[in-house]
Amino acid sequence: MFKHKIIIIGAGSASFGPTTLATIIRSADLHGSELILVDLDQNAADNAAIVAQRMNDAWQAGMTISATTERRQALPSATHVVVSIEVAPREELWRLDWEIPLRYGLRQPYAENGGPGGLMHTCRQVPAHLAIAKDMEALCPDAWMILFSNPLPRLCRAISKYSAIKVVGKCHQINVGYALVAALLRREYHIDVPENVVLHSNPDNFPTVYALSRAGREHFEITSAGLNHFIWLHDIRDRGTGQDLYPLLRRAIDDAPPTLEPLALDLFRIFGRLPISGDTHLSEYLPWLHDPVAGPWDTYRLPLYDWSGNEGVREALRTIMALMAGGDMPVDGMREADSEGAAELITALGSGKRYVDETVNVPNRGAIPGLPHETIVELPAVVGPFGIRPVQLEPMPAPIVELWRREAALVELVVDAAVLGDKTLALQALLLDPMINDIAAARAMLDDYLATFAPYLPQFGLEPEA
Repeated sequence: MFKHKIIIIGAGSASFGPTTLATIIRSADLHGSELILVDLDQNAADNAAIVAQRMNDAWQAGMTISATTERRQALPSATHVVVSIEVAPREELWRLDWEIPLRYGLRQPYAENGGPGGLMHTCRQVPAHLAIAKDMEALCPDAWMILFSNPLPRLCRAISKYSAIKVVGKCHQINVGYALVAALLRREYHIDVPENVVLHSNPDNFPTVYALSRAGREHFEITSAGLNHFIWLHDIRDRGTGQDLYPLLRRAIDDAPPTLEPLALDLFRIFGRLPISGDTHLSEYLPWLHDPVAGPWDTYRLPLYDWSGNEGVREALRTIMALMAGGDMPVDGMREADSEGAAELITALGSGKRYVDETVNVPNRGAIPGLPHETIVELPAVVGPFGIRPVQLEPMPAPIVELWRREAALVELVVDAAVLGDKTLALQALLLDPMINDIAAARAMLDDYLATFAPYLPQFGLEPEA
């Protein structure tokens, strides 16, 4: 009998696949488990299995590893199902999410998880994820789904509302928060920060974000709360002394580099608490960042997503996986990879151990006062064989909670529209979105979206354009 039966769906994922494999296989508590890797791309599944077996042999993990393109063959009696999938071609569809509203006078700042683009992204992603949940209901009803896919809170809500499966979402965006506070407190803690530091989600910035996040984790302990990609700093302490560093942060913003997250720092000055998900994501949930006359993307230095650059990063990661599978690159370097959190969750949920996870996405259940019980929130939680218990937090300022509440209400409509394929609900969701200010434009935009994406939206029952 294996300790655990762990399924990774989307094992060929360029973003999460290699690190998730490495952190699960290196975990001593998971040695001896069964690991099944699932990917629709047979070559990606096979490469992932070869790499996993190399890690298994090198690190003496004693796991039984296999690969398949058929998840229903893998799921029976699974204990944990890790999911990281995306309807493809990702960058091409994302670009359309952004470009289509331009025809109706709307320039979105990012178009991934919020705004009209976030609605369409959710509608494309929900059918595949809900199908996995329904298969789990039939084949492994007691298993936990550990979800990495975006839009994370919307998918978590769809699964928790429309299936009986236990789901927890994981995101690494708190690392940007550590990088941000490290840059702000650079002088006090003697942290080396580039003069024109930029933390936006761009391949050119990844090394800087990574280095500053490491420095931040060395010096600080932070507690964040909110919604995924819309989290705010609840508390910050010196990791050695326990000193409250919020007063120091408030003084430090006047000395911040001008290129450092100008939107987050402006909101810090206004609301008294620091948003830490990064301006790239923060901009998706606010009503002040799409006016073509004011041009707020220039004011706040909000660049567009680099579709070609990030596709290049994905291709490079796929190449690395292929090289490791072919034996042309060692796997030992992956042993030190930063964990995305799946291994720790699997260990705690399936054993007598417990720990505090600094950031999970789970139903609120009263942990953040002022938000509905069922809202998917991102916050610390105690994890153990009993499940996942969100940590009860002191109330945040009412205006911040109101911003979260508005997004939470929108998420409910978006999820219902995406699951039910209801065009009326989709239009209502657009009209509740903070980026939309014209009914006729919203109608035309939705018609355009649904016609363009008909092949990816079976729930709406539309015929693809000839």
